[in-house]
Amino acid sequence: MIQFNNLNQEIPYQILKDKYDKAANAGQKSIEAISVSSFNKEIHEVDSRYVNLKFITNDEFIFFSNYNSPKASAFSLFDQITALMYWSSTNVQIRMKAKIKKTSNEYNQKYFFERSEEKNALAISSKQSKPINSYSQVKENYNKSLKNDDLKKCPEFWGGYSFTPYYFEFWEGHESRLNKREVYEKSDDSWKHFILQP
Repeated sequence: MIQFNNLNQEIPYQILKDKYDKAANAGQKSIEAISVSSFNKEIHEVDSRYVNLKFITNDEFIFFSNYNSPKASAFSLFDQITALMYWSSTNVQIRMKAKIKKTSNEYNQKYFFERSEEKNALAISSKQSKPINSYSQVKENYNKSLKNDDLKKCPEFWGGYSFTPYYFEFWEGHESRLNKREVYEKSDDSWKHFILQP
């Protein structure tokens, strides 16, 4: 589930919340899964991955990751991303474009402290996306990390990312393929609204 905090009152955020509630009521699994795509300027490559969106606070979408991961490297070189949610229970997808940035160290420390020790042990033990000899080695590293004296202290290599969309597309699928595509795009502090053809 996604935690909404003091949600922004502007139209696209209210539409998103309405569609989220309908999907949740329809029993959508992994409703917090969001695909984030980035561009790595060094190797001229686009990459996508699913992350767990934890919070939408006012107009900020927040998830957490290892700051030494490939996506972190891509974000640091090119801070524009696209993000995508798809909820099959209601056949809705939400496309977003945004600039991304790290959350503050204070924010990371507070959130890490509130997490379970099991989750924190994994965050500490994993050199995310780096090769390793075997899956049994992954488990061994994790079990060693569980014995760590301080599993509530956030390491410097782990923390949050925040993005504030400047573009939303709300897509509703229909069997007839007369799909509805409604766009809100921010320009000069106001939202332009238009419909796209299917």
